[in-house]
Amino acid sequence: MSGATPPGREPANEFDHPVVAGLYDVLDPDRSDLDMYVALADEVGARSVIDVGSGTGVFALRLAERGMDVVGVEPAGEMLAVGRSKPGADAVRWVHGDATAVPEGDADLATMTANVAQVFTTDEAWAAALAAVRAALRPGGTLAFETRVPEVRAWESWTPERTFARTDVPGLGPVEEWIRLDEVALPLVTFTSTTRMPDGVEVVAVSTLRFRDREELETSLRAAGFDGVEVRDLAYAPGKGWLFVARAT
Repeated sequence: MSGATPPGREPANEFDHPVVAGLYDVLDPDRSDLDMYVALADEVGARSVIDVGSGTGVFALRLAERGMDVVGVEPAGEMLAVGRSKPGADAVRWVHGDATAVPEGDADLATMTANVAQVFTTDEAWAAALAAVRAALRPGGTLAFETRVPEVRAWESWTPERTFARTDVPGLGPVEEWIRLDEVALPLVTFTSTTRMPDGVEVVAVSTLRFRDREELETSLRAAGFDGVEVRDLAYAPGKGWLFVARAT
C-alpha cells in the first residue's frame, strides 16, 4: 500500500508521502555526504546558495546556521513541510517546485546533493534544470552536483538482501526498509523502495535514475552556459561517483 493521496493533489515524486517524509531523517541520519558541499561553499566564498532538491532541509538549514542566504527548492510538498517545521527554518526561503522553479537572481552557489541530478531522466528535463540554475547564478557563480559512475554498476547491489535495514524508531517501533531492482535499461535504472511499518503496512515507491557518462554531463553543462568544468572524486565514496563543479559564464 502506498498511502492515500489527498483529493485533487498528485504526488510530485516517490518522496511526496507523509510517512516517507516524516521518517526520512530518522532512517538516514548520517549526512556526512554533505560535508564536501559545505567545504565547497567555503572554498568559493559563497554568501548565497540555492539548494535544488532540498528534501527535508538538512543541508539548507546547515548553511543558514553559518549565516548564508539560502533558498531551498523541493518538488515534494511533504518533504518541504518537514523542512519548514524544523528549528531555524525561518532563516531559509522555501520554494515548492522542481528545478525550473528556481528563482532567477545572482546566487553564488547552486547545489544538487545526493541523487538529485540523476532524477532528471530525459534530455529535455536535464537541459531545463541546468538553464534554470544558470539563470539563478551570478556570472562566475558555481554549480555543484554529484552523480554515480555508470561503470561501477551500483544497481547490482540493489537487492532486498543487501539493502535490508531495520530501525527502532522512538515512539513508533521497528521500521524495516529495502530496495529491489526492477529494470536496467541504460542509461535508466528503475527500482522499488519498500518501507514496512510496525503494524505491517508497507509504503512502496518506484524510482528511476539516469546514469549519464562524464562526456555527456560535460557537454550538457557547456551547452547550458557553464565552463571551467571540474570533475572531482566523491569524498565519501571514492571511485564510485563524481562531484561536478562548474562555473557560470
